[in-house]
Amino acid sequence: MPGIYRYPEKVGPRGFMKKTPDIIWKICGMRDSQNVCAVAELQPDYMGFIFYQDSPRFVGNQFEVPANLPTSMKRVGVFVNESLNRVLALVQKHRLDFVQLHGDEPVGYAEALKKITGVIKVFRVDEDFDFSATAEFETVSDFFLFDTKGTYFGGNAIRFDWNLLQKYVGNVPFFLSGGISPSTIQDLENFIHQKFYALDINSGVEEQPAFKSVEKIKGLLHSLEKIRRKH
Repeated sequence: MPGIYRYPEKVGPRGFMKKTPDIIWKICGMRDSQNVCAVAELQPDYMGFIFYQDSPRFVGNQFEVPANLPTSMKRVGVFVNESLNRVLALVQKHRLDFVQLHGDEPVGYAEALKKITGVIKVFRVDEDFDFSATAEFETVSDFFLFDTKGTYFGGNAIRFDWNLLQKYVGNVPFFLSGGISPSTIQDLENFIHQKFYALDINSGVEEQPAFKSVEKIKGLLHSLEKIRRKH
């Protein structure tokens, strides 16, 4: 089943894909240091920290990534229409492996960042989304992330119609986001796309904004394992 369990090959110059048939997943919107460390013990492949001040999951100006996080877990900084200089400063300060561009950043902006770090470009999807808009970002992105178009730039806790992604015929692998929770994860059983790379999990496993429930994450991963066994 593409994107959940597979033996992926290298993706792009910074390819971080696993060589074992494990679930590839990212936990996003982390902040509290103890919660960060507790979730890290579940071995997510990516962990996201939101540097957008208007987000309820904004890490704050005094935030520090815990020093004992495993290097195998890639650090992702989430930004929305931020100045390039500030993004570059935070990439260096927090040793970010990727920047996730969640706003209306132009291609040239992503291109400049890709010279320094990995780039995940986000697209907010609804029934009117034109997937041809992804084409110009193909050469400047390591991954795309498809999220629900809603009131906020992210974390709307709403699932979009994943069948719309069959319209995506590009070459860049993507993260699937938008309302993924223990109650919706079974819908993945029938979702197949050759470029589906990983899950992006956020509000669906929270106890409150930016604080994740370890038990909810365990339950979600258990459900994914059951899906995998059916395939």
